Amino acid sequence: MHRFTRRLAAALILALAPALAVAASPPALTLQAATDQAVTQAPLLEARRAQAESARQEAARAGALPDPQLTFGIDNLATQGPGAFTAGGDSMTMRTVGISQALPSRSKRQAERAMGQARAVVAGSDEVATTVSIRQTAADAWVSTWGAQQEIAMLRALRTAWNQDVEAATARLRGGSGSAADVLAARMEALDLDNRLDEATAQEAQARASLARWVGTPAGAPLAEPPDFTVLPFDEPALLARVDAQGALLAWPAREDAAAAALTAAQADKRPAWNLGVSYGSRVRGLSDMVSLQVGVSLPLFTKNRQDRGIAARAADLDAVRAEHADARRAQIEAIQRAWSQWVAWGEQVRRHRDVLLPLARDRVALALASYRGGGDIAPLLSARRDELSHHADYARMQAGYGRAWAALAYLIPTGADR
Repeated sequence: MHRFTRRLAAALILALAPALAVAASPPALTLQAATDQAVTQAPLLEARRAQAESARQEAARAGALPDPQLTFGIDNLATQGPGAFTAGGDSMTMRTVGISQALPSRSKRQAERAMGQARAVVAGSDEVATTVSIRQTAADAWVSTWGAQQEIAMLRALRTAWNQDVEAATARLRGGSGSAADVLAARMEALDLDNRLDEATAQEAQARASLARWVGTPAGAPLAEPPDFTVLPFDEPALLARVDAQGALLAWPAREDAAAAALTAAQADKRPAWNLGVSYGSRVRGLSDMVSLQVGVSLPLFTKNRQDRGIAARAADLDAVRAEHADARRAQIEAIQRAWSQWVAWGEQVRRHRDVLLPLARDRVALALASYRGGGDIAPLLSARRDELSHHADYARMQAGYGRAWAALAYLIPTGADR
């Protein structure tokens, strides 16, 4: 009975082993999951969030009145006579304590509030722009890793096919119709393919290192099938129409607002600023104490070389920001058009290789291999193999380029979750 139980348990373990292995293996990482994880885990985005919070805190206190100032001292201290330099040496000497409050102009405080709010908007826009950039970079790393895997799979498949050439050359040599030179030539071509495979493996490791920076995937984590690179969320006219909503341009309107507020603050410096103060003076015993009131006002009398120059400087800053905004908009339009043309070109090349060049290369190899097995020369076969390898390598690189161009366009506009 015990023996039967052990056999049954062993049979169950063997039956469940494949299912347990599948359950233990990590799930395949999709492109969307990679970008989501990158946004969730990126330290750079944490830094942008902290900067945005800092700007919001600064905006909350912008335009507030400055802190009042407490003053204390001795007034009318005698310097001669028997009571010189003593607090009670003269009837006019007083111990004073007071408080004063600076009152900047209303327009100055409003300009400071506007600057604080604009800087907070800039910081928030930079956070969104960083999110978009992280998604694009993580997607690029995922596509690069996937492309390297595709190239490795292609090279391994070709390595199996090229072994047929070595076997055919060896069979002809044994049959007396071939030569040792043919065998050596076939083996050299196969060794060259091994070098290409090593290079592709190194490229995959480098791409995985870039991907791990953003999502922390282990070295052997599988990747899911890519999305359909032939379909984009927006067409080119829609991307151009929404250029101002894209990450690279989100902060520019707020930067203009901040520069305009700085100009308003400089203009407000031409208006007088007020200061109010009150102090209480205590005199020697027997004499009445004193109360003093002070009202101060700034006198912007020499504005030509002071306030006017500050206004001119802030106006130049505003002009510079507007010009930089216009240049950034042009650069973004150029980037969209270039990326779109690149995506279209990659798509055409991928389809041409997949539908025409690769089938032709396979047919040419099949004809050359049949001819060689029939007694022909090995040179046409090796040439056909090299061309086949070249076309397959180009196809793998084109697929990766196609995916990177797709990612550069697909993540231009932030989603609602990224705002």
